[in-house]
Amino acid sequence: MGNFATLDDAQRIQDEMPWEDRGLPGTMYGFLEDVVSRHGPRNAVSYQILSGPKDKAETLTWAELHARTCQAANMFRDMGVGESDVVAYILPNCNETVVTLLGGMIAGIVNPINPLLEAEQIGTILRETGAKVLVTLKAFPKSDVAQKAAEAAQLAPNVQTILEVDLNRYLTPPKSWIVPLIRPKNPTAHNARVLDFNAELTRRPRTLSFPDGEGDRVAAYFHTGGTTGMPKVAQHKYSGMIYNGWIGHTLLFTEKDNIICPLPLFHVFACHVIVMAALASGAHVVFPTPAGYRGDGVFDNFWKLIERWQISFIITVPTAISALMQRPVDADISSVQTAFSGSSPLPVELFHRFERATGVKVVEGYGLTEATCLVSCNPTDGEKRIGSVGFPFPYTDVKILVHTSDGGVAECPPDDIGEICVANPGVIPGGTYTESDKNLHMFHYDNYLRTGDLGRIDPDGYLWITGRAKDLIIRGGHNIDPALIEEALAGHEAVAMVGAIGQPDAHAGETPCAYVELVAGASVSTEELLEFAVAHISERAAHPKHVEILPELPKTAVGKVFKPDLRRRAITRIYNAALKKSDVPDRVVRVREDPKRGLTAVVEGESSGDGKVSEILGHFIVPWERR
Repeated sequence: MGNFATLDDAQRIQDEMPWEDRGLPGTMYGFLEDVVSRHGPRNAVSYQILSGPKDKAETLTWAELHARTCQAANMFRDMGVGESDVVAYILPNCNETVVTLLGGMIAGIVNPINPLLEAEQIGTILRETGAKVLVTLKAFPKSDVAQKAAEAAQLAPNVQTILEVDLNRYLTPPKSWIVPLIRPKNPTAHNARVLDFNAELTRRPRTLSFPDGEGDRVAAYFHTGGTTGMPKVAQHKYSGMIYNGWIGHTLLFTEKDNIICPLPLFHVFACHVIVMAALASGAHVVFPTPAGYRGDGVFDNFWKLIERWQISFIITVPTAISALMQRPVDADISSVQTAFSGSSPLPVELFHRFERATGVKVVEGYGLTEATCLVSCNPTDGEKRIGSVGFPFPYTDVKILVHTSDGGVAECPPDDIGEICVANPGVIPGGTYTESDKNLHMFHYDNYLRTGDLGRIDPDGYLWITGRAKDLIIRGGHNIDPALIEEALAGHEAVAMVGAIGQPDAHAGETPCAYVELVAGASVSTEELLEFAVAHISERAAHPKHVEILPELPKTAVGKVFKPDLRRRAITRIYNAALKKSDVPDRVVRVREDPKRGLTAVVEGESSGDGKVSEILGHFIVPWERR
């Protein structure tokens, strides 16, 4: 593990040799073979279905994980999966998920899918990728994954085989006796054949029965979050995934590290930042519960799990840190050396709360699905600038670019805000997405991926994310960065999380509003929060017109505030207030995502006709339709 304290350290590592001369394995099977040759008997992955510090757990060594991965790859090949065919999975975290991830990309192309998506969205992904095999859960109490998978497979006739994983094998009596008695009926609303995953796995050889491919190729499809409609599918090559693993081993992990990963294995954060880095280093990864941080009792038992597994590295997100800081540190956590946070900026006060409670400083990092993942992080051995995402990793070049008045592109000077653009071994120029038309206008200078994130690089080389280009609140032509509002309100002692958006306005197009989740047990009025925001936001145009306290902010599976839900809430509130003010009985009953028009208000009710509704809602920028 190399020293990483300054920007010069990253440059020094890069200057040692060109990336192509690093001599790393060229395929995922070669990558797995390499770690087994070095660390075969050591623990690779551990999983416990329940969150208690003494609950049953299953641990696989690197040698055993290698054997099961070979069995999975052989199984997929027997089911007609070649190098250009797709194995999709809709699974919570478990050891079978890791085996499917690795075996799928050795046999063909693996396609992890978020189980929290709607069946229609899942079906769209399955059709777009042409998945032949789908690995999912056998019907299980308190889970709708099997039902969603069946409905999605019905929408995707290309799925020929469904392999079911039964989580009951992880339980102990009496729970394991009860599950068969209360298990929901297994759905069969599709034409695919259904087989048992583990039964099929054990029938296959524990060594690879077909020749490994030669050289680099696309081996994974990861969909974007789907936070703005139907998800887009990004392509990942062996080289990009191995680069992410190499970064983890070079700067973060050794075989002596124990990593806790309560993040989902359909997301690049868990799959590349953690699993690939473990493959490179031989580190041991612990997955607590099928739902990770969302699992029953995980937050309450988190510090005890740290003690049980002697965790040295915590992977987390701001929302999880906020929840953890509302619970006492009730175990020996002296083994923890590093906590890594990503997915969204970490509020300053939350950073300090975590440090005070644990004695560990959070390392903030940055990555994105379109770049295969990793881009930058604060130096593990050097100054961590709160709110910054640190220095670009070796072999990663970051530019802050803006469009010029003559139609060109220019690089910003230090501290000027522009779009973050990235070139590294994880970026596929011209081939980010599976659909070619979605790759148009995605690159500057041919190979710098336009991330859609706004940011700046300070004079010392630290990268700062200031917001999303698509999240800008445009008030009468004036661009407002929602981070201004979010950072200000997050400074209030009663506030846990903030999501700022633009709400429709008949005159300005949009005006700022904010939704707030409070710290457990805290009490504050919206009037107080509005006053606090005005006092702490220097830009008058950014003062929120509305602040609303919610029991919990809607979030994605990796803890980002899910702003489309907040926008839907704001559109409904503003439109219904306008209709009511004009004594029109119609009301917005929901806001749906239209593929061409974006968010669209759905109006229902008896009125004198659509003319009056059009007259009122036509002043706003969000379209409407009658149900």
